[in-house]
Amino acid sequence: VNPPQLDLRSRKTSTLLEVVNRPLTGEFAGVYEALPPCCWSADSQRVVFSSARRNWKDLYMVDRQSNKVTSLSDSLPDLSKVFGSWKLLTVQKDLMVVCCSSPNTPPTLRVGFLPSAGEAVTWQTLQQPVMTFDLHWTVLDVTPPPEEDNTHYSGLDFGAILVKPTRRLHETKIPLVVFIHGGPHSQFPAEWNSTTAGLAQLGFAVLMVNYRGSTGFGQDSILSLIGNIGTQDVKDVQRAVLTALQSDITLDPKRLAVIGGSHGGFLSCHLVGQYPEFYRACAARNPVINAATLLGTSDIVDWRYSSVGLQYSYDQIPTAEALAAMLEKSPITHAAQIKAPVLLMLGGKDRRVSPHQGLELYKVLKSRASPVRLLWFPEDGHSLSRVDTQADCFLNTVLWLHQHL
Repeated sequence: VNPPQLDLRSRKTSTLLEVVNRPLTGEFAGVYEALPPCCWSADSQRVVFSSARRNWKDLYMVDRQSNKVTSLSDSLPDLSKVFGSWKLLTVQKDLMVVCCSSPNTPPTLRVGFLPSAGEAVTWQTLQQPVMTFDLHWTVLDVTPPPEEDNTHYSGLDFGAILVKPTRRLHETKIPLVVFIHGGPHSQFPAEWNSTTAGLAQLGFAVLMVNYRGSTGFGQDSILSLIGNIGTQDVKDVQRAVLTALQSDITLDPKRLAVIGGSHGGFLSCHLVGQYPEFYRACAARNPVINAATLLGTSDIVDWRYSSVGLQYSYDQIPTAEALAAMLEKSPITHAAQIKAPVLLMLGGKDRRVSPHQGLELYKVLKSRASPVRLLWFPEDGHSLSRVDTQADCFLNTVLWLHQHL
């Protein structure tokens, strides 16, 4: 079954509810709008899939005849959960193959047979992780205050995942790195993330924020961000950071950094611009800096319009009003307030976010003698996914954080 696609222009979505051809009711009715990455019909009656639900990724089975949804994961979504993420890899007849992980446990391969009615799955582990890590992780639920509520989609909350070393070095408070995902309609499930684990092993706490607009929180959450980038998502990240600092006294409120790529880089640069006294360092990978100048260079031109709440058609010419709206929501408007040292990592072959976006911020900061460093990867694209590039970015990010935190 092909994963459903979100049409931002018409604000309509094809959900798994339409895929299985029956409306679902009850507590699971809205969770499939998270666009499940894996979905198979195990037989003519049952559909098995893994899907993000809030900060977790679980395994579900839908009986198309009885309309019943069953969780196939072997534990409940609470703080004692062993695996935060269950990814369905394949179904062969009635044998399921899944990949399980959590922020402190690398992927584990497990298999189990589809259960009969009323029975639980007996899971067998095929491959244990090479090692586990002495890291503590917890899930935070974040509720925006009334002044930050979205009047068109009110009452929405969101989440974040806090990962930190179990033992503190020299009993000092732990510096906090705020990690922001791109998309923006993506998510940080409670799964293994090598960047997060690496930072935590080196003594940093990491807060992975699923701001409103992230998948797994329902369609209203996704739609609430349209037209509100640069404000709602920025405030959500800041609210999550304040929530983490209030709930965990081991975190150091005076040593905060922010990192992210693409829309995560967009938010990282917004945060150091809008809260210049709050963050002490920033590392951004292929960030969106000026949506107006990105308009003619990105391979997803329509997103530039949709993200700021404007309609798009392929035959239209940008108007001054549209360009002004894009500029108003961009980090470049706050560049003069940035005080934190900024590390920029850019892919020379990026077609999604032109590397000239990062160069635009680099030139502004350089002209003001602000601390800034640029890493240029001429053969890499938007994801900066080459192995040597990933290693280079991680090492330089860690050095940047150690230098400025």
